Amino acid sequence: MTDYLLNDFINYRLNRAKETILEVEVLIENKFWNTAINRMYYSCFYVVGAILVKNKIDVSSHSGSRQKFGHLFVQSGKISKDLAKCYTELFEKRLKGDYNDFFDNDEATVLRLFEPTKKFIKKVEELILSN
Repeated sequence: MTDYLLNDFINYRLNRAKETILEVEVLIENKFWNTAINRMYYSCFYVVGAILVKNKIDVSSHSGSRQKFGHLFVQSGKISKDLAKCYTELFEKRLKGDYNDFFDNDEATVLRLFEPTKKFIKKVEELILSN
């Protein structure tokens, strides 16, 4: 992929992350807790995809993205462990909410994770734009 196309992809993913986190406010207002968790997770997933591409890291799965991100950005101290834990928790809760019968995320969990999710996106975006 050319640098021009890489930049387009990175910008696309950043914009998707920002749009997706905005959707969460509407979901919270309407008490759609599972979908709110899903969208918070995907907003993080999009921004992580952008920073991995920016660093020319190729992955083929959600778990691979989390592992590479953790290795390159959390273990190095570029992203705090607290913010990274939010991403991991969203991953786990999204899986349960999307695939487990009789499991529902709740209001307290969504509200607890909403601000850290926004901080996660902002911090990763800052790293992307600083390079």
